[in-house]
Amino acid sequence: MNQPTVTAVEKSTIRKISWRLVPFVALMFFINFLDRTAISFAGPNGMTQDLGLTALQFGLASGIFFIGYILLEVPSNLALHKFGARRWLARIMISWGIVSLLFTWVSSVEGLYTLRLLLGIAEAGFFPGAILYLSMWVPGRHRSKILSLFYLAQPLTVVFGAPLAASLIEQHGLFGMAGWRVMFMGVSIPAILIGFAALFWLVDSPRQAKWLTSEEKTWLTAELEAEHQQKQGHQKHSLRSVMGNGRVWMLCLIYFGFIYGLYALAFFLPTIIAGFQQQFGTTFNVMQKGLITGVPYLIAAVVMFFWSKDAARRGCKTWHIAIPALAGGISVPLALYMDSPFTTIMVIAITASAIFAALPNFWTLPTQFLTGASAAAAIALINTLGNVAGFSAGYITGALHDATNSYALPMFVVGGFMLLSAFLMLLLNRRRSPSQPISLAQEH
Repeated sequence: MNQPTVTAVEKSTIRKISWRLVPFVALMFFINFLDRTAISFAGPNGMTQDLGLTALQFGLASGIFFIGYILLEVPSNLALHKFGARRWLARIMISWGIVSLLFTWVSSVEGLYTLRLLLGIAEAGFFPGAILYLSMWVPGRHRSKILSLFYLAQPLTVVFGAPLAASLIEQHGLFGMAGWRVMFMGVSIPAILIGFAALFWLVDSPRQAKWLTSEEKTWLTAELEAEHQQKQGHQKHSLRSVMGNGRVWMLCLIYFGFIYGLYALAFFLPTIIAGFQQQFGTTFNVMQKGLITGVPYLIAAVVMFFWSKDAARRGCKTWHIAIPALAGGISVPLALYMDSPFTTIMVIAITASAIFAALPNFWTLPTQFLTGASAAAAIALINTLGNVAGFSAGYITGALHDATNSYALPMFVVGGFMLLSAFLMLLLNRRRSPSQPISLAQEH
């Protein structure tokens, strides 16, 4: 299919958005993912011992975050649509930074549960709000590229965040606190500072962007308005119609499988690496464990960049999402049968690469057939129900480990959910009309 001619004004507009908005929103996402997964670095580096946590309690504390997150996700995203992204995203970020800072002084299992629940409430709406915000600035044909640049922040959070967390943990005794408490303090303060900065840096709409020329504003506004009218011309979408849309619910289930794998790795990979001493007789210090934790995510970031670039060039196809789901589902149990730390980490890197290759392409689908408040509600619904996996991954992985004293069964469960995502993605494509394009978003 012939690609539309890209004009000079289109190139300059997308370039400015890519440099002006995407890095800042990606930085917000970097801090967001670091704060919500900081518990994974604290756990094997003193917190589990100091608070007397079992694997089940650690998994519950990791996952309980998502209960508060889920309850307020849709209302938060609708509030963003109503009040504007600039104020709402800044409010979310400042709130979670304050709650995250309180982890510095947590002293009991019950206190840990409470703060994780409050952190989820504070963060609710950030991720789907950021996706919606970028979608409101970028025409559909450029969305896959922009979202992939934004999504790079998530694997890079671990690449740079794990060594950062390790360096903070090594400051044991600073202010008379254990290293893991210093780490919580160090990763929380940036959220508050960047939250205030967002009030001055973000802009709610292209019309308000002083860094775009009049010609660029006119082109971008016309493109987005035409896209909006085209979507509304096909079908009127209300919140009720979103809740009754079969494609939306199918996307929820597909997303569930990816997020289950994402958080099973995010919460337990540092603990698995800490267990290499018992499994392989290999000992690593805190910084070495932090660097090793980042290796699969560094590889994943590179794979995601080129995979998403290919999706942007070809148009997002079914296989851009289904193949990574299949690769991840097969690879994650294989890590259990490797004979060295190196081969184990390399197989885990395949799983991480699969998850991150699929996710930015997945998020191009909802905004192709929904718009306005319906898009806000659908993105929030998909993210909300998908993030049930965030709670499930932590709780089930911890419970199965305590029951079997092994991560074997939990990792087979991860693989099973990712294979389910691959199957559902193929099923969703098969349900389209033969006369329709391959784009899943156009299926009736």
